[in-house]
Amino acid sequence: MHLAKVVGTIVSTQKDPSLVGCKLMIIKKINENGEFEKYSSQSTAIAVDAVGAGIGETVMVTTGSTARYVYGDKTVPLDMTIVGIVDEIQVEG
Repeated sequence: MHLAKVVGTIVSTQKDPSLVGCKLMIIKKINENGEFEKYSSQSTAIAVDAVGAGIGETVMVTTGSTARYVYGDKTVPLDMTIVGIVDEIQVEG
């Protein structure tokens, strides 16, 4: 799982039938200080929103096969799912 900031939405009228009704969001990975990760290979990505996140919110994102389990179907063609909205980040040290 990693942290990301929601920076936009995607509207797609033509997509796999299993994604109909799914909210698609544009996310950018952030570090524990809330700063955008500049050099990540997937710094900007599209994720399916399972929790009702909005633009500007910090979210928790799961990737890979785990992202599909949120929808209870291992065949859904997705690789990233927003699974939580972050209220606060505390880093010590």
